Amino acid sequence: MQIGGKTFDTGHRTYIMGILNVTPDSFSDGGRFQDLDAALRHGEEMLQNGADLLDVGGESTRPGHVRITEEEEIRRVVPVIRRLKQEFDVPISVDTYKSQVARAALEAGADLVNDVWGLKYDPDMGRVIAEYGVPCCLMHNREKAEYRAFLPEVLEDLRESVYLAKAAGIREEQIILDPGIGFGKNYEMNLEMLKNLGELNRLGYPLLLGTSRKSVIGLTLDLPADEREEGTLVTTVMGVQSGCSFVRVHDVKANARAVKMTEAILRVHDL
Repeated sequence: MQIGGKTFDTGHRTYIMGILNVTPDSFSDGGRFQDLDAALRHGEEMLQNGADLLDVGGESTRPGHVRITEEEEIRRVVPVIRRLKQEFDVPISVDTYKSQVARAALEAGADLVNDVWGLKYDPDMGRVIAEYGVPCCLMHNREKAEYRAFLPEVLEDLRESVYLAKAAGIREEQIILDPGIGFGKNYEMNLEMLKNLGELNRLGYPLLLGTSRKSVIGLTLDLPADEREEGTLVTTVMGVQSGCSFVRVHDVKANARAVKMTEAILRVHDL
């Protein structure tokens, strides 16, 4: 898969997507990187620690978050994306479900659109992504955690997102899927999804796993967001074992090391 100027071997590697939230209210690092210089320093730190691409978000999507206007979200993310592209040779993802924000971010140099609603929130999102010819990550999400058959319906929901992408003109080789841990699922469902990540390989697209510091880890370990690194590492290792092509994380250094070690063990026969 080509993202920006770099090629990602999604069939044989797991890559690190570093999270760069430029929001005042993200669940784990809200307000820390709102300032442009602070955001750039953190982006540089993540790259030095092993991030392969950076995901810039301007609106928190944590449970109970307050939605902001497109104008405010654009004001937050565009300067950061523009400067990151000027300063570093790294693919940049924009974390948004709004087509106008995506357009502004792509104009500023973003290379990938990460949509937590899988093209189902904004009917223009697919068209904008196709117009710019960039890859996209389509996440599973629902308004309510209500299912008759959980795993089959998750697969069907993701197939619907793929259909929307193709109908909009997004090329097959530019689609990444995300199981949406923490979105439209209760605690037990999140655990079930993690246990069955390999089932998503049936869809035939690269997978992105985003579990970093999320509530499923906090509830399991009874820990606050800033003490969930070990739990996140376990899910990262499971993601590598299940064939995920990307893991989206806050703690880049530790997760990059966990990925490298897991890959070495899984590929020992190649040595």
